[in-house]
Amino acid sequence: MESNENQLKVAVIGGTGFVGSHIVDALTRKGHHVSLLVRPGSEDKVSASGDLRTIKGDLGAPDAIAAAVEGCDAVIYCVGILREDRARGITYEALQYRGVVDTVAAARAAGVQRFLLMSANGVRRPGTPYQETKLRAEEVALGSDLDVTIFRPSVIFGDPNGRMEIATQLYRDMVKPPIPAVGFYNGLWPGNGQILMSPVHVEDVADAFVGSLDDARTAGEIYTLGGPDDLSWSELIRRVAETVQRRKWIIPCPIGMMKFVAGLFAWSSFFPVTPDQLTMLAEGNTVNTGHLEKLLGKTPRRFTVRNLAYLKRELDLPASPSVASKLGN
Repeated sequence: MESNENQLKVAVIGGTGFVGSHIVDALTRKGHHVSLLVRPGSEDKVSASGDLRTIKGDLGAPDAIAAAVEGCDAVIYCVGILREDRARGITYEALQYRGVVDTVAAARAAGVQRFLLMSANGVRRPGTPYQETKLRAEEVALGSDLDVTIFRPSVIFGDPNGRMEIATQLYRDMVKPPIPAVGFYNGLWPGNGQILMSPVHVEDVADAFVGSLDDARTAGEIYTLGGPDDLSWSELIRRVAETVQRRKWIIPCPIGMMKFVAGLFAWSSFFPVTPDQLTMLAEGNTVNTGHLEKLLGKTPRRFTVRNLAYLKRELDLPASPSVASKLGN
C-alpha cells in the first residue's frame, strides 16, 4: 500500500465487475478507504485487500445505496452491461440509467460532492438502448450540483481477475476453436471498411479514475480514454493468436450480413450477438489517446503480446459467452 496524505473514503458502485475490481484494487493500493456495494451472491468476487467495507444490496435497494455512500468523500459508478436479461431484471434502464439517478440522489442526500461516472465512447441520441441510457446517465450526473467527472473508454483489455474481457473472449470465441475466425468489416469490400478500435488497458483506466479523485481540474469534464493504437478487428484477433502462439486463418465477413442473421434470432438469448451489439461494433471505437496521456502523465499501455501475457493462463479454460456481449465496461 502506498502512503497517501489525501486518503479518501470512496464508495464504488459496480466494484465487483471487470473494470470495477481494478478500480477497487487501485484505490486500496493508494491507501484510500473503499465502501463497496456488493450484490447478494457476488461476495466471492470481492478480492481486494486493504481498507475495505462491504454493504450487501443491489441497485434496486435505495437503502443499500445510501448505506454505501454514507460518510464517503466520493462516489465512483462503474456499472455497465451490453446485453439485457429482462427475466432477471438486468436492463439498460435499470442499471445504466436508473442506478445512476438513485446513486446521484443518495450522494446528494449524504453530502458527498465528488462523483465519477464510467460511461462509454460513442454514446449518442438517437442510438441503441445501451448508448442512450449511458448518455442520459451522463446528463443526470452533469445536471446535478455534484463535482462530476465522466470517462468514456474505448474497448478495455487487461487481466480479467477471473472475470471476462475482450482479449480473453477473442481467444475463446475466435482463436481457440478449430475453425477460421471471423474478420468483420463494413461495406462490400474488406479493404476499405475496416472496423477500428483503440483498446485501452484496464489498469490505465483505473489509474485515470483514482488520479482524478482529488484533482479539481477534472470536475465538470468528459474524458475519452483510448490506447495509443487504432487496430482493426482482424488485427486484434491476430495479436491474440500471436500471444498464445497459434496460427489463425481469418475469413472476412461483412457485418451487415451478420446483423441480418442476428435479427432473425433476436428472440433467442442463446444467439451470441444482438443486432444492437453489431450496430455499435460497426460504428468503430477509436479514441485520441491524448486525454489518457494527460491524466496518466505517461504513454498508455499498448495491445501487445507483452501486455496480453495473462492470456496464457486461459489456454485450458472452458468456453464462455460470446465476445460481442462483452465489448463494453
